[in-house]
Amino acid sequence: MLAIAVAAHRVLAAAKPVASPIAPWDHVETLKVGDLNRHFIVHVPPGFDAKQKLAVVIMLHGAGGTGQGAISMTNWDQKADHENLIAVFPDGVPVNPKRAPAFLTNPQLWNDESGRNARAGFQSNDDVGFISQIIDTLESRYDADPNRIYVTGFSNGASMTFTVGVELSGKIAAIAPVAGHLWLRGKQLKRPVPLIYIIGRNDPLEPLAGGPARLPWGRLEQPPIEESLAEWRRMLGCGAKPNADASSGGVEKIQFSECANGGAVIEYFIDEMGHVWPGGRNLLPERIVGKSSDKLNATDVIWEFFKAHPR
Repeated sequence: MLAIAVAAHRVLAAAKPVASPIAPWDHVETLKVGDLNRHFIVHVPPGFDAKQKLAVVIMLHGAGGTGQGAISMTNWDQKADHENLIAVFPDGVPVNPKRAPAFLTNPQLWNDESGRNARAGFQSNDDVGFISQIIDTLESRYDADPNRIYVTGFSNGASMTFTVGVELSGKIAAIAPVAGHLWLRGKQLKRPVPLIYIIGRNDPLEPLAGGPARLPWGRLEQPPIEESLAEWRRMLGCGAKPNADASSGGVEKIQFSECANGGAVIEYFIDEMGHVWPGGRNLLPERIVGKSSDKLNATDVIWEFFKAHPR
């Protein structure tokens, strides 16, 4: 299965050995993970030279999405060009891997440890292993900086971001989930992984207080978002009260920076915003996901946080 349609003006090619510079186009890479061929797009900036050891941002799409769709939604490829970093866009696995993916009938998902996708053997997919192999590939073939490997994601991809932040805490410098849950409990991090979290106050699919949510594939009962954030703060040893809490222009920023185990947590809550990537392109109807918002540009804010938190 190859569900990635890269823009026509870019050349599709496997990554060249890093002995010579790689041209600024998107490379489609394939890895064998278990019985599946897994795919991801690697976007390198203009003038890329592996000797520079660039930072990496891995962007995980939401349920039913694709790596290519995540490019359109977030503009991480443009950020990569402007900031001279490598942006990576993996594909999840369709519910039925033997059929072509389709948003409503065969969505691509991440095994985020929620236990909600256990159908047709889906729960056995090793997505943590897939992300780990992506990181190894980036370090070996693109000579990426091992101290600046970052992961972000949206919705189901945000929940997967939480999961790899825990399970791969020895490899990842910082994470940035946007509108998702941490499903793991009682874990400890191998090293402190700083967290920046963003969500809309009017998110109908990930309600802040928890409760029923109507997804395109049916209704779910969601837990409160605070449970996920409190669990991450516990692993970092953060205090019960934030060091700073300020609101401006419809955006509340809460910061925990005095954490006994190291690291930091920053949480953004955006008034009136639904289940969207702030400042990005909304790919679903407003009647399903709620209102878009330009009160904050998630890609810009996340990158500034990542820059400040190398491993």
